Amino acid sequence: MEGVVAAGHPLTAQTGAGVLREGGNAVDAAVAAVLASFAVESPLTGFGAGGFMMVHGSGEAAGTSLIDFFVAAPGRDGIEREAELVPVPVYFDSETVQTFYVGPASCGVPGTAAGLELALRRFGSVPMSQLAGPAIRLAREGAPVNAEQAYILDILAPIQSRMAGTRELYAPGGRPLRAGDHFCFPELAEALELFGAEGSEPFYRGDVAAAISGFVAAQGGSLGPSDLAAYEAVERAPIRATFRGTEVLTNPPPSSGGVLIAYCLALLERLGERSGPEQLVAAMGAANRARGEEFAEALYGEGIAQALLDPTRLDLTAGDLLGSTTHISVLDGEGLCANVTCSNGSGSGVLVPGTGVILNNMLGEEDLNPLGFHAIAPGRRVPSMMAPTVVLRDGEIELGLGSAGSNRIRSAILQTIIGVVEEGMDADEAVRAPRLHFEREMVQAEPGIDEEALVRIEERGTAVLRRPQFNLFFGGVQAVSREPGTGRLGGGGDPRRGGSVAAA
Repeated sequence: MEGVVAAGHPLTAQTGAGVLREGGNAVDAAVAAVLASFAVESPLTGFGAGGFMMVHGSGEAAGTSLIDFFVAAPGRDGIEREAELVPVPVYFDSETVQTFYVGPASCGVPGTAAGLELALRRFGSVPMSQLAGPAIRLAREGAPVNAEQAYILDILAPIQSRMAGTRELYAPGGRPLRAGDHFCFPELAEALELFGAEGSEPFYRGDVAAAISGFVAAQGGSLGPSDLAAYEAVERAPIRATFRGTEVLTNPPPSSGGVLIAYCLALLERLGERSGPEQLVAAMGAANRARGEEFAEALYGEGIAQALLDPTRLDLTAGDLLGSTTHISVLDGEGLCANVTCSNGSGSGVLVPGTGVILNNMLGEEDLNPLGFHAIAPGRRVPSMMAPTVVLRDGEIELGLGSAGSNRIRSAILQTIIGVVEEGMDADEAVRAPRLHFEREMVQAEPGIDEEALVRIEERGTAVLRRPQFNLFFGGVQAVSREPGTGRLGGGGDPRRGGSVAAA
């Protein structure tokens, strides 16, 4: 096997695997797969989104780097925001609702074009024009809507139907797209062709940038031309944590998700040899309590990860037991691993005419704005839960993963790591295992979580909601793995997200 790709859509994974078969490396495959996801997973990602890529190499290419191309706060031009954030409830099912805030006032500075360009320049080997080819064909010729995408389109319909552009794109002729319908996005195909030929420049300082800033400002948002022109993807060193004899490398500040995952892993180490439901809830609760105003501001300073992981803060004991995003992971035959998470949030509902760019709503994501909406200084990154992660054993990669899922990202990644490292599952088993999530004084649990442990949690005074079936609410983990000793490659695509694995 020359490599393996795990992604949120079969055509995304197949695109990446095709690049590996043609001699490209893991980063080449990841870039091509991300661009393909723009076409077949467009409600969740695109040129209006932001994200992160973690690249880990072995041998002569040893080292790990995190490329931060997440959304930044606008405001450099001093454009007065005239529109308000619009609250829209999104129902994952009849019992689970999350309110997202959308519209032009929710649009932050996108980063995907800059990030993919930097990743390819630093670590890739194939021209962008070649990597964009499959995505261009998918956008122009279209592809069938599968069941998982139909579900996403359905739950996000209240957002997409608000404004002209996304309304017609996802409900042509007034009828919402359904499973089996053919979806194509010709304007995106043109944007992909432009990106393949000219790189990110048009999206930040050229015609596309002018169209984006002009349209958002005209609709009452604050995203201006200087915000786009000043944007840069940034290369950062990952943070490191140890867990059950492995080393976990994940997303550093100003992202918050990686720090909180590392914090939970450190707590679980102190709680004993097994990370059962009660230990998980205790660690998640401690992480929730750590996310105060001081934490949010400290993400932009120095040393927050070291401070949070200081042993004197890891004081949890057994007595404390409670008592739209897409991810792609690629591992090639040379041991190069690329994990990339991109997100439009829930989407703002703003499709900039003539550009193929659907803008994010990161300024309206409650979990990413803990100090309040519009409180982040212009140019600063919006804190993110996204946390592309690698797990090393004896210096060799064992697991590469990441997840979709809003504020459930950290719990989904955490439990997948536990499944592989602590319970000895392969990547596919760990991704498919039942999950729980603890937030706002309630544990939500998928079918299959230890019922006796859930009863004990309830007896200690914490509410437990037992979900009747697996759901996208609990994240969408995509993972690739390399078996210690044999070097055999594997992967897991999350069925909650329509995930797929393709081998090369």
